[in-house]
Amino acid sequence: MARIKVEKGVTLIAPNTEVVGDIRFKDQLYVNGYVEGNVLSAEEGSAATVIISEEGSVKGEIRVPNVIINGEVEGNVYASSRVELAARARVKGNVYYELIEMQLGAMVDGQLLHEQAADSAKVHPFPAEGSAEEQAGSRESGRKS
Repeated sequence: MARIKVEKGVTLIAPNTEVVGDIRFKDQLYVNGYVEGNVLSAEEGSAATVIISEEGSVKGEIRVPNVIINGEVEGNVYASSRVELAARARVKGNVYYELIEMQLGAMVDGQLLHEQAADSAKVHPFPAEGSAEEQAGSRESGRKS
């Protein structure tokens, strides 16, 4: 029996499958089921890709260089390389990206935040409460005219 050498590892979370807990992977991850936990690239600087199909959903943070979403994500998405939001994508959370492609029909309930490649590694998962503008505005509203 001949051995077939696979260049890239492909992991599939099939429909009707529920995974609870964080997932660390190399190469490619296809989510056709449900993940409750964070989805993380196992290696810094890799070209890992997560693909969330129309039937797939993730409740947790995604930190992977390449992210393709056509299902649902509830949590922040950090893509150091590229994000593709397909027509049926539904994201509840902020999307941090270097390059983005967003098709008509995709929805994001959060902010789209452009990050340079070097900066995306520095993105903190829990930003400080309120932006500088919001904090300045609250100080302004406290002043008497």
